[in-house]
Amino acid sequence: MVNLTTKKNPIPEQKPLVRNKNFKEVAFGYSEKTAINEAMRCLQCRTRPCTKGCPVNVRIPDFIAKVAEGDFEAAYQIISETSSLPAVCGRVCPQENQCEGNCVRGIKGESVGIGRLERFVADWHARHSKPEDAPKPAPSNGRKVAIIGSGPAGLACAGDLVKQGFDVTIFEALHKAGGVLVYGIPEFRLPKDIVQREVDKLLAMGVKLVTNAVIGRSISIDELMDEEGFEAVFIASGAGLPQFLNIPGENYLGVYSANEYLTRINLMKAYRDDYDTPFRVAKRVAVVGGGNVAMDAARCAKRMGAEEVYIIYRRSMDELPARKEEVHHAQEEEVIFRLQNNPVQIIGDENGYVQGIECVQMEMGEPDATGRRRPVAKPDSNFVIDCDAVIIAIGTSPNSLIRTTTKGLQANKKGCIDADEKLQTSREGVFAGGDAVTGAATVIKAMGAGKKAAQSIAEYLYAKDNKSNGGTDK
Repeated sequence: MVNLTTKKNPIPEQKPLVRNKNFKEVAFGYSEKTAINEAMRCLQCRTRPCTKGCPVNVRIPDFIAKVAEGDFEAAYQIISETSSLPAVCGRVCPQENQCEGNCVRGIKGESVGIGRLERFVADWHARHSKPEDAPKPAPSNGRKVAIIGSGPAGLACAGDLVKQGFDVTIFEALHKAGGVLVYGIPEFRLPKDIVQREVDKLLAMGVKLVTNAVIGRSISIDELMDEEGFEAVFIASGAGLPQFLNIPGENYLGVYSANEYLTRINLMKAYRDDYDTPFRVAKRVAVVGGGNVAMDAARCAKRMGAEEVYIIYRRSMDELPARKEEVHHAQEEEVIFRLQNNPVQIIGDENGYVQGIECVQMEMGEPDATGRRRPVAKPDSNFVIDCDAVIIAIGTSPNSLIRTTTKGLQANKKGCIDADEKLQTSREGVFAGGDAVTGAATVIKAMGAGKKAAQSIAEYLYAKDNKSNGGTDK
C-alpha cells in the first residue's frame, strides 16, 4: 500500500535554543514506525530517477521497498552493495540536489525522505549487528595499492579494492582517519563515532592505515612505488588549502580560515573540557561565505559561546550555495544573516586584535558571459560590523605538496591534479580523484570518484597481468 501523503514525515530534532549550546547531534532520526510510513510514500518508479541522481548509484527503490516491509537488514545490504558510508551519506549528502531532487513525489509535494531513510537503515544495522557479523578479509591477490588520504574518496576506494583481495594501505597526514569527515564537519551534524565505525569496518576487512604520514615530505609517491612495492597509487588528498580574501587586515589576531577554526573544534575537540586545545572564545563573530562550511563555522561559533554570529555573503538568500537545511538550522539557532554585503577590510585595535569588519553593500549588476548577474558595490554604502573574530569560509584548493614532489604529475591552473575519465593521471600507475581533482565538492561525489578509481585501478593491474602473460589471462 502506498502512502500518498504529500509531505515527508518530520524528523525529531533538539530545540534550536537548546542545541545551539551543545554539540550533540541535532536530529534524532526516524523510529521504525515512522521509517516504514515514510518508505510507503515511494511510488517505486520503473525509471528510477532517484538512482540516476545518486553519484554511487544506490538501488534506492529496492532498499526503500525493504524498509516498507520492515526488513531493515535487507535494506542495509542493498545500500552497502554500492555505498561504503551509508550512515555518513544519510546525514551530510545534499539529497535535495541529487536523489531527492529527482524524486517524482517532489513534483506535487515533498520528495520521499531518502536521506532520512538511509540514515535510519544504517543506524538500525549498527545497533543490531553482532561482532561475528563484522566483514572478513577477502582472499589476497598479492597486489599492493597505496591510497593517499582517508577522506570519503580514499575510504570508498579502499573498501572496493579490499573486497577484491587487494593489499590496500591508506596514508593519512593527520593523526586520525576520516579526512574532512572528522576535521571539517561538526559533531552535531556527523558524530565522529560514526566515522570511526566505518574506518574500523575497513580495518577489519584488511585495510592498513598509516597516520601522520605526509606524502611528499615523509615519503614520496616515487618511493612508495619504487621502494615499497606499491603497483598503483590513488591520490585522494582532498582540497584542504584555505583561500583568503586578500583584503587589508587579514593578519590581525582573531582572523581564521574556516579550516583552522573547524579543525580545532572538530578534530582537536576544543569544545570538550577534557581536551586542552588552544582556543580563543570570541563574543562577536563574522563568518564570510555562504556555503556549508560557512554554516558549520557559524553554528560552531554559537556553540562555543559567541553572543552574536554573522554570516556575510555578497549575494542574496536565493543564491546561497549552502544546503537549505543547513541555512534553516542556522537561522533557527539565531545566526544573523547580513546578505548582499562584501568585506573590504578588517579593522584591528592597537594590540593587533580584530575589532570589526568593514563591508560595502552590494546590488545585482548586468549579466556576465554565463548569463548570471554579478554583484557590484553600491557607492558610499560602507559600514562596520563590530566583531572580535573573523572566519574566512570562501573555499579551498588542493595542497601543492604532492604535485610539486612527484615528477611528471600534471595539474591545472587552479592546482587540481589532471586526471582522465578513468582517473588516470599523467603518471603511469598513479590515479587521482575527489576534491584533489575537482576542487572542493561534496562527500558523495568524492565517494563516487573513489569507487571509479577502484574500478580503474583493478582494470589497470589486471591488464598488466594479461600483458605480462603474453596476452592471456592468468
